[in-house]
Amino acid sequence: MPNADAALDHARDLIARHPLIDGHNDLPWVIRIDSEAAGDVDKARLDEARQGRDTDIPRLKAGGLAAQFWAAFIPTDVPHPARTTLEQIDLIRRMEAAHPETFRPARSAADVMRAKREGRIASFIAVEGGVGLENSLEMLRTFYDLGARYMTLCHNETLDWVDSTTDAPRHGGLAPFGEAVVREMNRLGMMVDLSHTSHDAMRRVLDVTRAPVAFTHCNAFSLCDHPRNVPDDVLARIPANGGIVMATFVPDFVSQASRDWMRPMKDDFGKTRPDVDWTTAMAARRAELGPWPRASIGEVCDHIDYMAARAGRKHVGIGSDFFGGPPVVGLEDVSRFPHLIAELVRRGWSDGDLAGLMGGNLLRVLRAVERTGRHLSRIERPAMGRLAV
Repeated sequence: MPNADAALDHARDLIARHPLIDGHNDLPWVIRIDSEAAGDVDKARLDEARQGRDTDIPRLKAGGLAAQFWAAFIPTDVPHPARTTLEQIDLIRRMEAAHPETFRPARSAADVMRAKREGRIASFIAVEGGVGLENSLEMLRTFYDLGARYMTLCHNETLDWVDSTTDAPRHGGLAPFGEAVVREMNRLGMMVDLSHTSHDAMRRVLDVTRAPVAFTHCNAFSLCDHPRNVPDDVLARIPANGGIVMATFVPDFVSQASRDWMRPMKDDFGKTRPDVDWTTAMAARRAELGPWPRASIGEVCDHIDYMAARAGRKHVGIGSDFFGGPPVVGLEDVSRFPHLIAELVRRGWSDGDLAGLMGGNLLRVLRAVERTGRHLSRIERPAMGRLAV
């Protein structure tokens, strides 16, 4: 078995030879809400390794990223969801324009290897939260035309057409309009992301979709019972669909101990309670139980092992969900990806399986989604429709 240094050296060699893709990062929202940058990419100074943040260009390069999916995330309750989504897409495009020596705008799977050959990072746009559609299929095509290549159907709240896993269900998973959204995403060649959807919504989308789906930042429910994680019966359906589940680094989705420690501060769905004074509650919890168990890099690998055992090693990937929040110990920022791969080297993962986990599996899914879109766009007209509520 390789020693620690040999495993890390081997991981870095694999990353040099094969594309490493992170399926989800919320840096665009961090830039928007930053008190200094306030949405100005230049003021964010991404070319500097600044203290207190988890994502910038020096750390991305140190981590060996070949491609990054940036989330055009918006909260569900934002006053103007369509406009705000468009602003966040624009922010990502401004990141690309401000740093062309680092970021290659990526709009297809083929762009990943082009970027890697150029020594750049393929920059993908993803919409996180279908609230930005404002119940219009026409808006979906606008997002796609502006470069979005996947959409997370919802965030932490149930929408008029899809149930969130961290909110009360209203649709048995997916309403008829939600089925139309999935079908139109299939026709466009836009990947359907089931992170944040209820377990019933996951099951219903798998019934409806004509293309592989992704869970871009989820872990295994059996190892940590946060609702955001994927249950075993859904993991078992991923191979037949051809999709992928991508392990994430949020401590409460990784560690059962972390989730249990946090329970008094969270509601029944796992969201932070608005009536809780966070500073006071955390201090009281530490006095009662000791320090917060934040989760470890080994526990992330436990989820990867578990999901690979149930869905197959060809159906797992990585979706960090770095968002400027408290990190997993050992995965503090985007420079730490080699350490994750090194841990799996020590666990006996083969080079071929690691190349798939790092990015090959996601590229396969992207290519399949693109092929489905090309086929369906030849035989189906663009779907029209708005959901009146």
